[in-house]
Amino acid sequence: MKVLTACTSCLQGLSRFNDDAGTAADYIVVEIARRILGDGWLPDYVNAASKGGIERVLL
Repeated sequence: MKVLTACTSCLQGLSRFNDDAGTAADYIVVEIARRILGDGWLPDYVNAASKGGIERVLL
């Protein structure tokens, strides 16, 4: 079973119970990206970002 959260502290806390409860904790946005963009979404994103494919906003 997968437990999803948007909270950094919650993810850390939930991850402590992964082995005991048979669960896997992850961020909800990571799961959405995986479902929409596929399993290779992270390497694809890093590759595009390193080649200047991501716009930067200066504040």
